[in-house]
Amino acid sequence: MVGRWGEFWMRCAVGSSLLVLNAPTAVADISNEGAELIGTAAKEWGPCNWLNSAPLSLDQLRGRVVLVRWWTGPECQYCAASAPILNAWYNTYRASGLVIIGFYHHKSSTPISPDHVRQLVERYGFQFPVAIDPQWQTLKRWWLNRHDRPWTSVSFLIDQEGLIRYVHPGGSYTAEEVKAIEAVIQNLLEHPPRPARASSTQETPRP
Repeated sequence: MVGRWGEFWMRCAVGSSLLVLNAPTAVADISNEGAELIGTAAKEWGPCNWLNSAPLSLDQLRGRVVLVRWWTGPECQYCAASAPILNAWYNTYRASGLVIIGFYHHKSSTPISPDHVRQLVERYGFQFPVAIDPQWQTLKRWWLNRHDRPWTSVSFLIDQEGLIRYVHPGGSYTAEEVKAIEAVIQNLLEHPPRPARASSTQETPRP
């Protein structure tokens, strides 16, 4: 029997698949891209340089809804175009418990430097925490290892229990995808999953 959450995720998955397949710029069938990660526990990220925040860990963020977004720049026009959407979500939902973390993965031929990333953060107006992912270490563990992904940029929505509930491959968000992602954010904030109950090891007293 499929519960309320199961039905909701199925609707989101189907909606996202249709949007990607119907997008005029789509060059590959990614209707199931990342589907194998839904419902799995997000892995802790590795050591990073942090901007706009002290170092954070997933364990620290337990009980919060977390949007993790891998981005790059300034070459990625899609990352630049999606920046106002991330800022809007941050301003709208942070007081309700949403945490946005932007993971920067360097793709330029020039050497990476924190000052370069800081300039991009200021250009895009990011006020949420930004982590610099060295040599794509966390991106590979979360997304690229053992898979031939069409894109390196990717977004993950993680629930209050640390489980991945939504995956959006690619750097751009269509208008319909924005609605779909925002619907997941709202549902997670308004209807958090119940913590798994630990099984009791106590024996029932005998009469």
